[in-house]
Amino acid sequence: MNTVNSWITGVNDILWGYILILALLSCAAWFTLRTRGVQFRMLREMMRVLGESAGGSAGGERHISSFQAFAVSLASRVGTGNLAGVATAIVVGGPGAVFWMWVIALLGAASAFVESTLAQLYKRRGADSYVGGPAYYMQYGLGKRWMGVIFAVLISVTFGFAFNSVQSNTICAAWEQAFGVDPLWAGIAVTILTTAIIFGGIHRIASVSSIIVPVMALGYIVLAAGVVLWNLNRLPDVLQMIVSEAFGWNQALGGTAGAALMQGIKRGLFSNEAGMGSAPNVAATAHVSHPVKQGLIQTLGVFTDTLVICTCTAFIILFGGTPDESLNGIQLTQAALVEEVGPAGGLFVAAAIFLFAFSSIIGNYYYGEANIRFITTRRSVLVTYRLLVGGMVMFGAMAKLELVWNLADVTMALMTLCNLVAIVWLGREAFLLLDDYITQKRRGIKHPVFNRSRLPSLRGRIDCW
Repeated sequence: MNTVNSWITGVNDILWGYILILALLSCAAWFTLRTRGVQFRMLREMMRVLGESAGGSAGGERHISSFQAFAVSLASRVGTGNLAGVATAIVVGGPGAVFWMWVIALLGAASAFVESTLAQLYKRRGADSYVGGPAYYMQYGLGKRWMGVIFAVLISVTFGFAFNSVQSNTICAAWEQAFGVDPLWAGIAVTILTTAIIFGGIHRIASVSSIIVPVMALGYIVLAAGVVLWNLNRLPDVLQMIVSEAFGWNQALGGTAGAALMQGIKRGLFSNEAGMGSAPNVAATAHVSHPVKQGLIQTLGVFTDTLVICTCTAFIILFGGTPDESLNGIQLTQAALVEEVGPAGGLFVAAAIFLFAFSSIIGNYYYGEANIRFITTRRSVLVTYRLLVGGMVMFGAMAKLELVWNLADVTMALMTLCNLVAIVWLGREAFLLLDDYITQKRRGIKHPVFNRSRLPSLRGRIDCW
């Protein structure tokens, strides 16, 4: 196992040696400029569209509502990256890593807008709901099915196997520290619950996520807000520490400035998934009147994940001063909360991480299922995939933390690079859709509607509009 871990670490060093970081930042900056900062100037419209969609799908049809699609994608985003990933980034990269998590969220939100808008544009009608995502816009937008198949394989492995191993590992570590539960038994329980839900399909996943996600996110934000208010006099010092260690000369001379940058962007991407190509898979399932609506809603998900929930975790940890490097992942977050609110803090994190990580497991599974269906319609393949996902959840419960994180990093890097190539290639179409949406709004149309006649050059490649 140590040999495998060393090999994976070597691959990660190549992929994350600024190649992927430069690609992510370059694409995010380009999309931000080209959309004229859509993630900032249309923030009010994002909130309005999300509120408008919360009532469910139109016409009583068996569609996934825009809000449910948002909840499923947020279920995948809001998980161990917010609690364990932030802690790992701070231990390895220092407090300055938090600053770079903010940067990748603020800029990367534009990438999230482009990929989710494209997913809506090129979605197809499925048996129970719409289907779509990067594999579909690679096939129908670029005319390259082979590229879509490669992406579909990468995301199925990344989310169904690697990421779900991380989620399971974190649940079991938290419950072992809080309650003394053996990881074996915790892993068995999580595996049984996972298989029971994923065999129910996207509608069961959407229903569960739309209940769990708001409750867990609000509960954690309320607790974190209480900790911040209690330590309000220390907040300026924490903010100064984050910024200074992101750029400070001491960190540059010691070689840790690069570690802060790498860890911040790596863990930020794991948490908010902007540009990775994951959220578009569920964004495509939503029933909306214009592709831009779901692009805006998914952009809001990036802000909710990183600027709110990840920041809450960072503040909780850093209020205690220099983190204890003997702890890592979720156990560091637990220790920080115990210091702030007493033993109940560790118990709360154990309960919260179960909801956070479990909702991520079922959200992650859906991304894999959607892409398995893109590759083949054979039910036996899908059933086999579901069983393998359950097996990887069990594997994660027993594996070492370093191995599961390294495996997640390498598969995440490969699928992200594949998706970035596609959305840069197709970006102009998302820009045209945004212009169309804004034009309709300026004409006084409260609910913009899109149909294929508005973009004649794409008419032959669009199915649902």
